[in-house]
Amino acid sequence: MFSFWPQLGGTDWGRSESGGDRSPPSPTQYARLVVCNESNMDESPMFINFPLHPSFFPAVACYVFSALGVTAGAHRLWSHRSYKASFPLRVFLAFGNSMAFQNDIYEWSRDHRVHHKYSETNADPHNAKRGFFFSHVGWLMVRKHPEVIEKGQKLELGDLKADEVVMFQRRHYKLSVVIICFLVPTLVPWYFWGESLLVGYFVPGLLRYTMVLNATWLVNSAAHMWGNRPYDKTINPRQNQWVALCAIGEGFHNYHHTFPFDYSTSEFGCRINLTTAFIDLMCFLGLAKDCKKVSKEMIIARIQRTGDSSCKSG
Repeated sequence: MFSFWPQLGGTDWGRSESGGDRSPPSPTQYARLVVCNESNMDESPMFINFPLHPSFFPAVACYVFSALGVTAGAHRLWSHRSYKASFPLRVFLAFGNSMAFQNDIYEWSRDHRVHHKYSETNADPHNAKRGFFFSHVGWLMVRKHPEVIEKGQKLELGDLKADEVVMFQRRHYKLSVVIICFLVPTLVPWYFWGESLLVGYFVPGLLRYTMVLNATWLVNSAAHMWGNRPYDKTINPRQNQWVALCAIGEGFHNYHHTFPFDYSTSEFGCRINLTTAFIDLMCFLGLAKDCKKVSKEMIIARIQRTGDSSCKSG
């Protein structure tokens, strides 16, 4: 049996077999995959180096920042009010949401509340019963079903209208997207380490943007189709750890639709849930508070009553 684990390294690429200096490639960092034969621990591990372009790191930073603007911001804070955030944290999350470029906070939260209230019906903006493609991206390519518009107009959204951060972002959304989603990821690598504008635009800019979009869409599509339903087998949303990994914690979807007010969207805390870890850190720093959480007794009772018996409570 072989085991694999990654390491990050710097610019010291060692010497060539002849003993002379070996010039490093242009990337300044590399990822090292360590391959170890567990059946023969005396055998030396094999190291495989993968060059990482310098723009890899700002791309990852922008990925996490923009994803948090959706998960910790538009989703858990503004859509579900599962915790309270201070003004500086709300501003931070609003910037991240603009970098994500997935509609402004007000519209995102309104549509998400409709999604929960009328899940898997014609009033659901990305009704998964219409197939994977529609729930993933197709719903953005067509006009909204009349019932989505009708039900959305009947929702009470006074809390969103009363939030000055939400409404300021809504008024200046297009400008904020141009600056934060595209100009900042392009210009920062160019200014600080001389990256070409094209690489800055296509890697931390477009590539990162595309990956965050699809990670979010997987919650609407894959997490409504593939996985188990330990909390409520009568609804479509599933537990999908791969989606949780991509969407920094949003893949525990059967739990979330069963207990939508839980700030963690999972009973397992920070496990495969970077968003929960971030909110916990903000609480520690005094920037967030009043996190809503489901009791263990309520979870166990729900599993026994409506779960599919696929797993036990953690």
